[in-house]
Amino acid sequence: MGIEKKKARYGRIIDQLSDLLTKTDNPDARMATIVTVLHHKFDYFFWTGFYFLQNGELTVKNYQGPLACQILEKDKGVCWAGINQKKTIAVPDVHHFPGHIACDSRSNSEIVVPVIDKKGVIVGILDVDSEKLNSFDEVDAANLETIVGMIFT
Repeated sequence: MGIEKKKARYGRIIDQLSDLLTKTDNPDARMATIVTVLHHKFDYFFWTGFYFLQNGELTVKNYQGPLACQILEKDKGVCWAGINQKKTIAVPDVHHFPGHIACDSRSNSEIVVPVIDKKGVIVGILDVDSEKLNSFDEVDAANLETIVGMIFT
């Protein structure tokens, strides 16, 4: 997908979510809606979901796609890197990422976006995987950050 087409699609998705997410302030309902919309609007989103910190572990929450790892091993993989570095991370080829956790071997690239609550605390991560290499770029990063920011608003 070209950059302009991707930007336009994200714009429409953000508009759609802005309307849908006014129906409730429940974060779980908002995350379920976000995951569903994202997963079905981008054909390169193979796995789309959230992991949340619970008792020091990253535990799967709302997701769409193949079966997920329920708990991610602490301080390993892209999700924990996003949590520990407190930033969005896009990985063009997960097979070259140190400590990558392969919940599904078909995943080849990944992007993670920290979820920050109203107090400014990182409480989880949005995780999106693709079967294709080099799927995620700065357009994905910027727009997914905007979308994740809608959870606790």
